[in-house]
Amino acid sequence: MLKKTFLPALIILTLWACQQGQKRVPGEGINRDTTHYTKEEYIAEAMDSIQVVAFLDHHAEFAPYRENILDFYRKRAFHFAWIDSAGLTEQAGGFMNMMRSDEKSGISDSSLDKSGAMVFFDSLSSQGSDFNRKDSLVRLTEISLTGQFFTYADKVWGGMTSANSKDLEWFIPRKKINVQSLLDSVIRYPKTAIATNEPVNRQYKLLRDELQRLAKLAKENPALDSIRIEKKKTYKSGDSAEAIAAVKKRLHMYGDLKDADTTPRFTPLLDSALRNYQIRNGHKADGIIREQTVAALNRPLQHYMHQILLNMERIRWVPVEVTTDYLLVNIPEFRLHAYEDGKLAWSCNVVVGTQGNSTVIFSKEMKYVVFSPYWNVPPGILKKEVLPGIRKSGNAYLARHNMEMSGSGNNISVRQKPGPKNSLGKVKFLFPNEYNIYLHDTPSKGLFNEAKRSFSHGCIRVSEPKKLAEWVLRKDSSWTSEKIEAAMNAGKEKYVTVKEKLPVFIGYFTAWVDSDGRLNFRDDVYGHDAKLAKMLFGR
Repeated sequence: MLKKTFLPALIILTLWACQQGQKRVPGEGINRDTTHYTKEEYIAEAMDSIQVVAFLDHHAEFAPYRENILDFYRKRAFHFAWIDSAGLTEQAGGFMNMMRSDEKSGISDSSLDKSGAMVFFDSLSSQGSDFNRKDSLVRLTEISLTGQFFTYADKVWGGMTSANSKDLEWFIPRKKINVQSLLDSVIRYPKTAIATNEPVNRQYKLLRDELQRLAKLAKENPALDSIRIEKKKTYKSGDSAEAIAAVKKRLHMYGDLKDADTTPRFTPLLDSALRNYQIRNGHKADGIIREQTVAALNRPLQHYMHQILLNMERIRWVPVEVTTDYLLVNIPEFRLHAYEDGKLAWSCNVVVGTQGNSTVIFSKEMKYVVFSPYWNVPPGILKKEVLPGIRKSGNAYLARHNMEMSGSGNNISVRQKPGPKNSLGKVKFLFPNEYNIYLHDTPSKGLFNEAKRSFSHGCIRVSEPKKLAEWVLRKDSSWTSEKIEAAMNAGKEKYVTVKEKLPVFIGYFTAWVDSDGRLNFRDDVYGHDAKLAKMLFGR
């Protein structure tokens, strides 16, 4: 487990990477260098395979990557990768600078032990281009840099193990990193910064940029005065108060209020800035200063930096890029997002499971759109709600809820027939999974207007089901808007197979950068942040 020094260390590490070269959108489709070099393309210096094996035998910190390291050198006929006739290469210096940022921050976790590589590098570097090529230090430096690269890629770009992420109830398949191919690219193209080829989702880099910005603000504002507001007191456009001036100052610091304004008057510009801040934090966007707003503004910058780091860890686990259209439900945001050709197409509100009936974090492919669906009452709801109602009112209960029952004794099943009162509404969307979770319509529309929408038994209610059906079936010309409307109101269940590949991701992110470039935060509705923080930071 990472020690408590991990937080400041990772902050400095991520900030360093921000300065390395031009940014671009990364993806699984990155053209890694997987070609075989000719002998002329290798660094001339080489070593014996026995020397590499002997080094690894005496360096247990590289044991998990032993075969990877040996395979890397076999493919290049044991030619050096980091040291040429002039000394340490540009790539070696860039990689070691990244490692030094860890050292300066005081990180002490044994899984990122780099003392050997650091000492070897410094000793060889001090000799300049006049180094003794026969010195064993050259070989030790070479192999230790390669071993450290594999360690770094695993721990920093890969994140915690899949077993640990499952302990956090995260069941989205983990991405895979081809470290050898990545290392080949780093070695072969010295002018390309390591950060350019980082195998991480674009959202990771966006959050890292925001982490840099907040770290700069924290340095410039080491102690923020607390904004004071009376209990249940609110301020709106046209009001005047000292608290309003303090809110203006804080919103200007965060960038929501563009122009500095120290007056106590609640202006139209403040109204717009406040609404933007409320949207970013998942509050009701009504332009009113209340206790919730002030509480969020009073949280220290380190709180938000900590939250960003937790979500950067989660983003290490996800695919670098999804190559198809896809749907993403972000549970803490209570929103569904449809992505088309790599860009956000549209979004809508959703209702997710309560804390006691939490919606599971996983991904599957959508297979069916079901119009005018039956609702097969789940065993838990059957036992707790439906059977007691039947015992009390008999067939009247079934008629009142448009239900039908089959079986007897301990083998009773109940389903609700299609219709306007059906709990699944007029359409459901199936991506078969072991958790029995799906997207669906609902006859109860009022909950979509709530700021926090965790009210269901675990499935996900969609506020715009017809729009979702149209989008899912948009490439099937036989399903027009009129035909979809008719099927939703037919009163007869109809399954439609989704022909195009369409992954559905049920995710859990409490910090992200949205399509408008705004840094967002949300509450930890299921307590997953707290669990992850304990695993990462020991608290």
